[in-house]
Amino acid sequence: MRIGLLIYGSLDTLSGGYLYDRKLVEHLRQAGDAVEIVSLPWRSYPAHLADNLSLRLYRRLRDLPVDILLQDELNHPSLALVNRRLRRLQFRYPLISIVHHLRSSEQHPRRLLPLYRAVERSYLRTVDGFIFNSRTTQQAVGELRGESEEERGERENLVPLGGVVAYPAADHLAVPEEGEAEELISARGSDAGPLRILFVGNLIARKGLHHLIAVLSRLPWAGWRLDVVGDEAGDIAYAAAVRRQVGAAGLEENIRLHGRVSDDELAQRYRAAHLLAVLSYEGFGIVYL
Repeated sequence: MRIGLLIYGSLDTLSGGYLYDRKLVEHLRQAGDAVEIVSLPWRSYPAHLADNLSLRLYRRLRDLPVDILLQDELNHPSLALVNRRLRRLQFRYPLISIVHHLRSSEQHPRRLLPLYRAVERSYLRTVDGFIFNSRTTQQAVGELRGESEEERGERENLVPLGGVVAYPAADHLAVPEEGEAEELISARGSDAGPLRILFVGNLIARKGLHHLIAVLSRLPWAGWRLDVVGDEAGDIAYAAAVRRQVGAAGLEENIRLHGRVSDDELAQRYRAAHLLAVLSYEGFGIVYL
């Protein structure tokens, strides 16, 4: 089968959603399917909305030699109107949306949220089916689209919420022998040193690292240490603000920002930590795996 996958930027982008997409592509190719990546450039939200007016993008997708097109739902601002044009074609491929997390489920300025919801709802009503990363995400999509019989009756062209829930897999560490896990946890919990906290996530405002730092700064400094693992390139201004926050609070000895690390180092940090701090709402928190 010839399959297209539409994303922003590179498939090698470091995030849970892109990891999910990357593993999906690997699986499809191993199964003998041909996968073509269709990449749109990262830009601002208004610029992404303007993609809907791009004749070049429409023609590119119209002429795409695939049997089915998977679209990462993250791209919804660029596709809400483009998809409607594609659906009017006499001969077309199915449009399937991979939904990791809805933009409208996040916290936004009150004046912007109605716009975000309207654009995202419009997009979700243009696809033929879905791949959800969790039942929570599936429910959120159904609520935003309008899935009651009354609402569907008002929009005869709205297809039912068809799709599949495909939970992310995990690269599990070696499973300890029976009883060993309890011993490891018990030994770690009885350490005399400070509480070791681990934060894993890209340094963007939605992940809430600044809130964690603000709370920890109120606690006795001798009682805790925080290791932060995550790419700082996604929002350079936010990453710089976090560093200033750490410096202003005098917490350089308590908080260490490690940036991106290898899989081996990340596994070591998970093993060494007493707890993992996750402050953001996630459709499926791959970081927990």
